[in-house]
Amino acid sequence: MVAGRDRVVLLAKRTGSTCGIGPIEKERMNQRRKVLVTGGAGLIGSILLPRLEEHYEVTSFDLRPAPGVRSIVGDLTQMEATEAAFAGQDAVVHLAADRSAEALWDSALRNNVVATYHVFEAARRTGVKRVVFASSQHATGAFYREEPWKHIVAGEFSRLQHGGYPLLDESCPIRPDGYYGVSKACGEALGSYYLDYHNLSSIHLRIGWVLSENDPTFSPFALSLWLSQRDLGQIMRCSLETPRRFGIYYATSDNRWKIWDIRRAKAELGYAPADGAGEQFVLGLPPVRDR
Repeated sequence: MVAGRDRVVLLAKRTGSTCGIGPIEKERMNQRRKVLVTGGAGLIGSILLPRLEEHYEVTSFDLRPAPGVRSIVGDLTQMEATEAAFAGQDAVVHLAADRSAEALWDSALRNNVVATYHVFEAARRTGVKRVVFASSQHATGAFYREEPWKHIVAGEFSRLQHGGYPLLDESCPIRPDGYYGVSKACGEALGSYYLDYHNLSSIHLRIGWVLSENDPTFSPFALSLWLSQRDLGQIMRCSLETPRRFGIYYATSDNRWKIWDIRRAKAELGYAPADGAGEQFVLGLPPVRDR
């Protein structure tokens, strides 16, 4: 049972979020900024695009068209195609990747590291003002092996006191749990470099688990990592609208048995999660599309 489904957060009707957006920002939004989403035809892209379309002029860039959305078909591993797709865009949301946590090195290198370099370099060349990078909690996933957080992964909630154990925040060292996590940490490093040496702004979201059926009750791990579909839309909008030039943030809903601390995202981005997973689960497999 997901506790957050009964909880209502009143969001500004015009902005659709609580990102601290003022009059100047509202006027800018009314001009329908152009946002390109890489991987728009993928799982997260298909969830996110309709939410962004309410506020921006959205284009998908992927290996196949995204249904119902203006789409450019192309390959991020090809710089020329990437640069052509980025021309004229105000911001880029970079979702495209080999999204398997068990990705092999050759795939992670090509689809996650090289492709992400192309994103930042093409953004620099074409004058894109903001990149929002879909990083991952897997950049620090080795912490799942340690006390007390391994008890959350195992669903041993009775061994912990709610609120009585430390949360992990963005000051923790990079500790990837696979080549996928390594590739996401590399993307964060690229963002830092492109800010310092090319003045390109980027926000990096260490996304938890976005689910096609929006229901994390099949495992305790999912309960901890869940980012609901509407919270996904909100934190992405906050990341596009924040005046901050750079930042790395954990992005989950306000789950009861969380591992990652989302207070920085709340304080610096204005993120106000509307949902939160509880502690009830029936152990099973994730939906097919989420495996």
